[in-house]
Amino acid sequence: MKLRHLLLGLITGTVAPAAVSLDTESLHTVNPSQLTVKPVYTYVLVHGASGGGWDWKGVDQLLSAEGHTVYRATLTGLGERAHLASPEISLTTHIDDVTNLILFEELEQVVLVGHSYGGMVITGVMDRLPGNIKQAFFLDAFVPADGMAAVDLWNGFSSYKIVDGMVQFPWLDNGKPIPGDVPQSYKTLSEPVSFDNPEALGLPVTYVPFVEEVVQGKVRALVDPSWKLAVARGWAVEVLESDHNAQRSHPRELVELLLDID
Repeated sequence: MKLRHLLLGLITGTVAPAAVSLDTESLHTVNPSQLTVKPVYTYVLVHGASGGGWDWKGVDQLLSAEGHTVYRATLTGLGERAHLASPEISLTTHIDDVTNLILFEELEQVVLVGHSYGGMVITGVMDRLPGNIKQAFFLDAFVPADGMAAVDLWNGFSSYKIVDGMVQFPWLDNGKPIPGDVPQSYKTLSEPVSFDNPEALGLPVTYVPFVEEVVQGKVRALVDPSWKLAVARGWAVEVLESDHNAQRSHPRELVELLLDID
């Protein structure tokens, strides 16, 4: 008798309950200790100068496919928020952007990720919300000391053109279709950041320098001021062989690093 007919018979009373038998030999019990549950995390991704949340699309897809929750912040005046661009936008504005994302979405145990200029932003967020952060990743990013600005760490910035308070980065290409990089307020790069909260200083952090060429295991380690400061703080360092935009060129390798949570 098929199961559907058997159940119907039990409901209508045309089949006696005694007619039902279970093949207990075919049943298997599972010991909960034998189950492997992969941890899932909440990532907040912060892009670099002139970029936007669009730059993390591939990384988002890879992390989401593994069951993680991903938020791609777009800083005011950049990316799809380029219509809000203004020379009055400051580093504080961008720190507010990410801080409010975390607070309004009620995020806890955040894996906070900053690329390039994004290191300035997440430094300020760490200083404000250390209790909401599980771990931070600085991806080829600025690592400022308390009171430092991005221009203090940016070699060659003095050669960049600034028009009406907006930095016209040399890599901008107005002929390129959307999405793409856009000008950014100079105030975001010249305002110093605060980083003196003892709880923030104690957070676990991984610094990931992107190195285009590793020759016999040798890299630029102590030449980059951000790298030097990361080492001085005792942060973990994981080198990724890539250009400066690994989120575009090496997303899978980058995701593997982002999954290495303490």
